Amino acid sequence: MAATHHPRAKSAGLTHLDAGNRPAMVDVGDKAITRRSATAEAHVRLPRAIVSALRATGHRTKKGPVFDTAVIAGVLGAKRTSDLIPFCHPMPLDNCAIEIEAVAGGIRIRCTAAVEHRTGVEMEALTGATVAALTVYDMCKALSHDIEITGVRLLAKTGGKRDFQRASPPARQRRGSTRRPVRP
Repeated sequence: MAATHHPRAKSAGLTHLDAGNRPAMVDVGDKAITRRSATAEAHVRLPRAIVSALRATGHRTKKGPVFDTAVIAGVLGAKRTSDLIPFCHPMPLDNCAIEIEAVAGGIRIRCTAAVEHRTGVEMEALTGATVAALTVYDMCKALSHDIEITGVRLLAKTGGKRDFQRASPPARQRRGSTRRPVRP
């Protein structure tokens, strides 16, 4: 069965399509090298029993320190983004920082990636946050499988054609945070 290509995809601003509407890597060779950064987040919703168990053990399970392991995994994930997402360019990250905090009902993970390059690091930040969240799931699943990874999203990016900043959520959505940042 032949692949169907949407005839207006290129005009809709989709950059990973060639003139024949086939998937293609974007040529960034003519772009200027600039400082670029991006921050993404993911939320891990945990049942009360897991929240209580983690609090009682200093965020440790039989597999080890949950937050510390998730930080390491998130950085490794960000560094390997081009191995996971087909059209991502390999990026020599200048920095990648993971922050993890306990919030009401679970954990919030933020990943900030930065580089001096011709293309942005949004995918690296999103991958870092997601891999850290998957690591939390893996380390807590012996306690319960009723765990959800939600709210994976880009919060901000700088550099390139345009900057982006997501609006802050209303105050009622921020309540319940027991901010405990963990930095590498």
